[in-house]
Amino acid sequence: MAENLTIARPYADAVFTSADAGGKLQAWSKALRRLAMIVSDPNMHNAIGDPKVGPEQLYGLVAAGTGGALDAEAQNFVRVLIDNDRLSVLPEIATLFDSLKDEREGVIEAQIQSAFPVDDASLAQLVGDLERRFKRKVRPQVTVDPALIGGALITVGDEVIDGTVRGRLASMASALRAE
Repeated sequence: MAENLTIARPYADAVFTSADAGGKLQAWSKALRRLAMIVSDPNMHNAIGDPKVGPEQLYGLVAAGTGGALDAEAQNFVRVLIDNDRLSVLPEIATLFDSLKDEREGVIEAQIQSAFPVDDASLAQLVGDLERRFKRKVRPQVTVDPALIGGALITVGDEVIDGTVRGRLASMASALRAE
Protein backbone atom coordinates (compact mmCIF):
# COMPACT_ATOMS: atom_id res chain seq x y z
CA MET A 1 0.00 0.00 0.00
CA ALA A 2 2.75 2.48 0.90
CA GLU A 3 4.49 1.67 -2.37
CA ASN A 4 1.26 2.32 -4.29
CA LEU A 5 0.90 5.70 -2.56
CA THR A 6 4.47 6.58 -3.52
CA ILE A 7 3.76 5.66 -7.13
CA ALA A 8 0.39 7.44 -7.16
CA ARG A 9 1.52 10.73 -5.60
CA PRO A 10 3.14 12.33 -8.69
CA TYR A 11 0.10 11.45 -10.82
CA ALA A 12 -2.30 12.86 -8.21
CA ASP A 13 -0.19 16.02 -7.92
CA ALA A 14 -0.11 16.49 -11.70
CA VAL A 15 -3.86 15.99 -12.10
CA PHE A 16 -4.55 18.26 -9.15
CA THR A 17 -2.35 21.04 -10.54
CA SER A 18 -4.05 20.82 -13.93
CA ALA A 19 -7.57 20.58 -12.48
CA ASP A 20 -6.97 23.45 -10.07
CA ALA A 21 -5.63 25.69 -12.83
CA GLY A 22 -8.61 24.85 -15.03
CA GLY A 23 -11.20 25.20 -12.28
CA LYS A 24 -12.20 21.56 -12.67
CA LEU A 25 -11.52 20.13 -9.20
CA GLN A 26 -15.04 18.76 -8.72
CA ALA A 27 -15.23 17.23 -12.21
CA TRP A 28 -11.84 15.54 -11.82
CA SER A 29 -12.71 14.28 -8.35
CA LYS A 30 -15.87 12.67 -9.72
CA ALA A 31 -14.02 11.20 -12.73
CA LEU A 32 -11.20 9.79 -10.60
CA ARG A 33 -13.61 8.18 -8.13
CA ARG A 34 -15.50 6.59 -11.02
CA LEU A 35 -12.28 5.32 -12.59
CA ALA A 36 -11.11 4.00 -9.21
CA MET A 37 -14.34 1.99 -8.87
CA ILE A 38 -13.87 0.53 -12.34
CA VAL A 39 -10.24 -0.42 -11.69
CA SER A 40 -11.13 -1.91 -8.29
CA ASP A 41 -13.55 -4.38 -9.84
CA PRO A 42 -12.07 -7.91 -9.54
CA ASN A 43 -12.61 -8.67 -13.24
CA MET A 44 -10.90 -5.44 -14.26
CA HIS A 45 -8.10 -6.11 -11.80
CA ASN A 46 -7.54 -9.48 -13.49
CA ALA A 47 -7.51 -7.84 -16.93
CA ILE A 48 -4.91 -5.30 -15.78
CA GLY A 49 -2.57 -8.11 -14.73
CA ASP A 50 -3.23 -10.26 -17.81
CA PRO A 51 -0.34 -10.06 -20.33
CA LYS A 52 -2.75 -11.15 -23.10
CA VAL A 53 -4.74 -7.91 -22.72
CA GLY A 54 -3.06 -5.16 -24.72
CA PRO A 55 -3.12 -1.44 -23.96
CA GLU A 56 -5.92 -0.67 -26.44
CA GLN A 57 -8.07 -3.50 -25.09
CA LEU A 58 -7.45 -2.29 -21.55
CA TYR A 59 -8.38 1.25 -22.51
CA GLY A 60 -11.52 -0.08 -24.20
CA LEU A 61 -12.54 -1.87 -21.00
CA VAL A 62 -12.04 1.25 -18.91
CA ALA A 63 -13.86 3.45 -21.43
CA ALA A 64 -16.75 0.99 -21.57
CA GLY A 65 -16.97 1.08 -17.79
CA THR A 66 -17.35 4.86 -17.81
CA GLY A 67 -20.09 4.77 -20.42
CA GLY A 68 -18.30 7.41 -22.46
CA ALA A 69 -18.39 9.92 -19.60
CA LEU A 70 -14.70 10.86 -19.80
CA ASP A 71 -13.57 14.10 -21.38
CA ALA A 72 -10.46 14.26 -23.60
CA GLU A 73 -8.14 15.12 -20.69
CA ALA A 74 -9.36 12.18 -18.60
CA GLN A 75 -9.05 9.85 -21.59
CA ASN A 76 -5.45 10.97 -22.09
CA PHE A 77 -4.76 10.48 -18.39
CA VAL A 78 -6.06 6.90 -18.53
CA ARG A 79 -3.87 6.23 -21.57
CA VAL A 80 -0.80 7.60 -19.74
CA LEU A 81 -1.53 5.32 -16.77
CA ILE A 82 -1.94 2.31 -19.07
CA ASP A 83 1.24 3.13 -21.01
CA ASN A 84 3.21 3.43 -17.76
CA ASP A 85 1.63 0.30 -16.23
CA ARG A 86 0.08 2.40 -13.44
CA LEU A 87 -3.64 1.82 -13.98
CA SER A 88 -3.86 -0.31 -10.85
CA VAL A 89 -2.96 2.67 -8.61
CA LEU A 90 -5.99 4.70 -9.70
CA PRO A 91 -7.75 4.20 -6.32
CA GLU A 92 -4.74 5.70 -4.54
CA ILE A 93 -4.57 8.55 -7.08
CA ALA A 94 -8.24 9.33 -6.42
CA THR A 95 -7.70 9.30 -2.64
CA LEU A 96 -4.66 11.56 -2.83
CA PHE A 97 -6.42 13.90 -5.25
CA ASP A 98 -9.40 14.24 -2.91
CA SER A 99 -7.04 14.98 0.00
CA LEU A 100 -5.40 17.76 -2.01
CA LYS A 101 -8.82 19.07 -3.05
CA ASP A 102 -10.07 19.07 0.55
CA GLU A 103 -6.95 20.91 1.68
CA ARG A 104 -7.40 23.53 -1.06
CA GLU A 105 -11.07 24.00 -0.12
CA GLY A 106 -10.41 24.06 3.64
CA VAL A 107 -12.40 20.90 4.34
CA ILE A 108 -11.65 18.34 7.05
CA GLU A 109 -13.32 15.03 7.61
CA ALA A 110 -14.83 14.15 10.97
CA GLN A 111 -15.51 10.53 11.90
CA ILE A 112 -18.47 10.58 14.28
CA GLN A 113 -19.35 7.38 16.11
CA SER A 114 -22.60 7.60 18.02
CA ALA A 115 -24.38 5.14 20.27
CA PHE A 116 -27.67 5.99 18.54
CA PRO A 117 -28.69 7.36 15.13
CA VAL A 118 -28.08 11.13 14.94
CA ASP A 119 -30.97 13.26 13.66
CA ASP A 120 -30.31 15.99 11.09
CA ALA A 121 -30.73 18.89 13.52
CA SER A 122 -28.29 17.41 16.05
CA LEU A 123 -25.78 16.61 13.30
CA ALA A 124 -26.04 20.15 11.90
CA GLN A 125 -25.40 21.62 15.37
CA LEU A 126 -22.46 19.26 15.98
CA VAL A 127 -20.94 20.07 12.58
CA GLY A 128 -21.36 23.79 13.31
CA ASP A 129 -19.59 23.38 16.65
CA LEU A 130 -16.75 21.44 15.01
CA GLU A 131 -16.40 24.03 12.25
CA ARG A 132 -16.06 26.80 14.85
CA ARG A 133 -13.52 24.76 16.81
CA PHE A 134 -11.36 23.77 13.82
CA LYS A 135 -12.05 26.92 11.75
CA ARG A 136 -12.61 24.79 8.66
CA LYS A 137 -15.53 23.26 6.83
CA VAL A 138 -16.32 19.80 8.25
CA ARG A 139 -17.48 16.79 6.24
CA PRO A 140 -19.06 14.35 8.73
CA GLN A 141 -18.96 10.55 8.38
CA VAL A 142 -21.45 9.16 10.90
CA THR A 143 -21.57 5.57 12.12
CA VAL A 144 -23.64 3.99 14.86
CA ASP A 145 -21.88 1.87 17.51
CA PRO A 146 -24.21 0.68 20.32
CA ALA A 147 -21.15 -0.44 22.34
CA LEU A 148 -20.54 3.23 23.17
CA ILE A 149 -23.60 3.07 25.47
CA GLY A 150 -24.34 6.78 24.94
CA GLY A 151 -22.78 9.95 23.55
CA ALA A 152 -20.37 10.24 20.65
CA LEU A 153 -16.73 9.64 19.78
CA ILE A 154 -15.43 12.19 17.27
CA THR A 155 -12.15 11.88 15.38
CA VAL A 156 -10.87 14.83 13.34
CA GLY A 157 -7.41 14.21 11.94
CA ASP A 158 -5.40 12.93 14.90
CA GLU A 159 -7.57 14.64 17.50
CA VAL A 160 -10.13 12.54 19.36
CA ILE A 161 -13.03 13.97 21.31
CA ASP A 162 -14.51 11.28 23.55
CA GLY A 163 -17.96 12.24 24.77
CA THR A 164 -19.16 8.67 25.26
CA VAL A 165 -20.57 7.07 28.36
CA ARG A 166 -18.15 4.19 27.85
CA GLY A 167 -15.23 6.66 27.81
CA ARG A 168 -16.42 8.39 30.98
CA LEU A 169 -16.84 5.05 32.75
CA ALA A 170 -13.32 4.03 31.70
CA SER A 171 -11.94 7.34 33.03
CA MET A 172 -13.75 6.87 36.33
CA ALA A 173 -12.47 3.29 36.64
CA SER A 174 -8.93 4.46 35.94
CA ALA A 175 -9.20 7.22 38.52
CA LEU A 176 -10.53 4.79 41.12
CA ARG A 177 -7.66 2.36 40.48
CA ALA A 178 -5.11 5.16 40.86
CA GLU A 179 -6.30 6.01 44.36
